[in-house]
Amino acid sequence: MRVTAAIVSTLCVALPAWAQTVENVEFGPRPYYLIDRMEEGALKDKLTQCMGQEGETSLFSIGHRGAPMQFPEHTVEANVAAARMGAGVLECDVTFTKDLELVCRHAQNDLHTTTNILTSPLANTCAQPFTAADGDTPAAAECRTSEITLAEFRTLTPKMDAADKTATTAEAYLKGTAGWRTDLYSTEPATLMTHAESIELFKSLGAKFTPELKSPSVEMPFNGFTQEDYAQKLVDEYKAAGIPASDVWLQSFNLEDVLYWIEAEPEFGTQAVYLMDEYDIEGYSPMDADTWPNTMEELKSMGVNYIAPPTWMLVTTSAEGKIIPSELAIQAKAAGLKINTWTLERSGPLMSGGGWYYKSVADVIDSDGMMYEFVDALAQDVGVSGIFSDWPATVTYYANCMGLE
Repeated sequence: MRVTAAIVSTLCVALPAWAQTVENVEFGPRPYYLIDRMEEGALKDKLTQCMGQEGETSLFSIGHRGAPMQFPEHTVEANVAAARMGAGVLECDVTFTKDLELVCRHAQNDLHTTTNILTSPLANTCAQPFTAADGDTPAAAECRTSEITLAEFRTLTPKMDAADKTATTAEAYLKGTAGWRTDLYSTEPATLMTHAESIELFKSLGAKFTPELKSPSVEMPFNGFTQEDYAQKLVDEYKAAGIPASDVWLQSFNLEDVLYWIEAEPEFGTQAVYLMDEYDIEGYSPMDADTWPNTMEELKSMGVNYIAPPTWMLVTTSAEGKIIPSELAIQAKAAGLKINTWTLERSGPLMSGGGWYYKSVADVIDSDGMMYEFVDALAQDVGVSGIFSDWPATVTYYANCMGLE
């Protein structure tokens, strides 16, 4: 399927020439690399048969902050790359500046790891200035969008999300990109976006929207801006852009935000996604409903229709070593909840168990060849509606091959 769209002139940012159009969906070599490393079997046979097929955009494939395995997250370049890999839904994590403008950042307090702020004239605005590593004490800093205006935000240069905590200088602290990622696409400045600009960009790329309202790092109300104002402003920017509610999946880890949208903006609230971080609760287990703050039936009765737990909360292993649905996944399906999950391609190579996103099935994860078995279990056995990925081609290829929309 050919996806073409000129990036609209209403964007305030200066776009690179290569980002003006999105051509055919392209998988690149990674899906084939993963398939080549799979054990022989029906799934490998099926995925192999799809090699060489023309790619199509899929709503099952969600660009997580764009394509941050290789591109600076939440930038024009990262999202154009994700769209070119067939991500049918793109994400802007939303926070706010000192002058209450909404911008795309993973957290209100991540500028010290995702931009050059520590070596810029804005370093003196940081809530915690850079401090050098000293013995066993790691280097540290904290810089927030709420400490700078939108105009100041636009002066920053985005980079790969990383920090060298052994650093003794701010310049060295800004390094530290993981070896399985790359700084190749950070050598020339990437392009930051406001939330409103992300809407125009994603619309021009033919993608749908899943913005996440990030928890503030400052006490609310902030300069008279309440949490409800914040949640409402997010919706208002879609209304102002003429985006239908059916194209938007609002997200928040704060259940109160989701309930606000359900009550105040029911058209948008019907697809609002409750991001689940119950794993931070002491004693919590996705295999034991007695440890859950809300049952799946209770969430459904509140009007929640979508949940989005991390991948590991949805799966476990059987006695035979097969990846199977967790109790959480079983009860969510029984309650009629739709499920998105996060995040594929964020843990690096899988030879040593895959890290945090695979923690519930680490005993069977020993090779990159397990990636598609993991995806297949989430898609076919758990029945997820979409998978966030730091490299969307991996998910798009699977969705195309399996006939998922």
